[in-house]
Amino acid sequence: MNQTIEKTILSNLLKNEPFTRKVVPFLKEEYFHDRVEKLIFTSIFDFVAKYNSLPPVDALNITLSNASMSDDEFKNATSLIEEIDCEVDSNEDWLIEQTEKFCKDKAVYNAIMESIHIIDGKSTSVKTENAIPEILSEALSVSFDASVGHDYIEDAEERFEFYHKVEEKVPFDISLLNTITNGGTPSKTLNIVMAGTGVGKSLFMCHHASSCLSQGLNVLYITCEMAEERIAERIDANLMDITMDELKQLPEMSYAKKISKIQKNNSGKLIVKEYPTATASTNHFRHLLDELALKKKFKPDIIFVDYLNICASSRMKMSGSVNSYTYIKAIAEELRGLAVERNVPVWSATQVNRTGYTSSDFGLEDTSESFGLPATADFMLALIGTEELDQLGQILLKQLKNRYNDSISNRKFVIGINRAKMKLFDLEDTAQVGLVDTGQKDSFGVGFDGNNYDTKFTKKASEEFTDWKI
Repeated sequence: MNQTIEKTILSNLLKNEPFTRKVVPFLKEEYFHDRVEKLIFTSIFDFVAKYNSLPPVDALNITLSNASMSDDEFKNATSLIEEIDCEVDSNEDWLIEQTEKFCKDKAVYNAIMESIHIIDGKSTSVKTENAIPEILSEALSVSFDASVGHDYIEDAEERFEFYHKVEEKVPFDISLLNTITNGGTPSKTLNIVMAGTGVGKSLFMCHHASSCLSQGLNVLYITCEMAEERIAERIDANLMDITMDELKQLPEMSYAKKISKIQKNNSGKLIVKEYPTATASTNHFRHLLDELALKKKFKPDIIFVDYLNICASSRMKMSGSVNSYTYIKAIAEELRGLAVERNVPVWSATQVNRTGYTSSDFGLEDTSESFGLPATADFMLALIGTEELDQLGQILLKQLKNRYNDSISNRKFVIGINRAKMKLFDLEDTAQVGLVDTGQKDSFGVGFDGNNYDTKFTKKASEEFTDWKI
């Protein structure tokens, strides 16, 4: 017979049970463009799904006789079944590989044709041209995933290698933040900074975005609060190391030179995208990511969303029947799902509630609107500001939740803040003196509350620390 990949696949679906069980979850009837081949595949698929076994030829013929088809089509179908009803003797690995290639090729072809129909206005679906990047992206992502789980005994060697694999992380330019996160934030995580109004949530994220750009990373900053230009202005001040007032008075020639210097020193890209408050969800963000990949060949290494509470949920609408706990938790879950899907760390922010706003030491219980947010986040960091700290040019950071390290050690610490230049910076160890019961340690392993946390350090070192503290 004139053998094609379609006939080879159908023949193995009919006779090769191991093959059938591997590929049936990935095959679709739209991959078979010939109507007779499509009907035979559908009949085999339905029989396997219902009876969990391969269909006998007689059952297949009976099913097809009851199908809606012409006499010529039925004749061709029975003739084709006779052709494919033969013993198969194909290399298993080759067969799986060719079937996967067949699925990929057909998926891409179907996506291209659907896109053309949408552009020509001939599509039977309600999709618009804006859906084309997503249609093509889904087609290009078609693949066979043979994994059915982790076998504790058989996969022990792979597990051992995983334990000793150095995890890729996005580091900070603040030493204590690297300490508490074991070197930075890993991919597929949701990280939250919490603070009161005007304390520095956006400043923190703008500074970290600037730091990531300086490391040569691609950064996507999504803002639902401020205009794109306002975010870029803050990042300008940070990277140019000038105040916001100086930035506004900078001559165009000087500004161009500073931008050229930034471009020369940084291999990464920064994209800032603004959405109206409470209208954008993760569906909008996915579409943006697909557009950036197609139009600018831009794939972010880290995503900032400013900020979570004023995003929209892609799964539910805010109404009288949906409370804030459920709604905000849904947004947090969707953002974390986006982080996993795109294999990047996602940073966002949230407000404190009324009690936390008036407190100089708030905790997870002071999260505004929904306690479902800290339940979903991988890492939560509080920014606490007081008049005394403002006068010193400092801000207090407190670990609220940490899946990367022990949150007891270095639970609280202060860092420097320059609001005019939108910068954060490290402070000397002396700045941490007085932070009692925080697990904070200096370079000797001695706590800043005067307690020695590491017995390997000598009594003399502890006495020297006490004298220095006095």
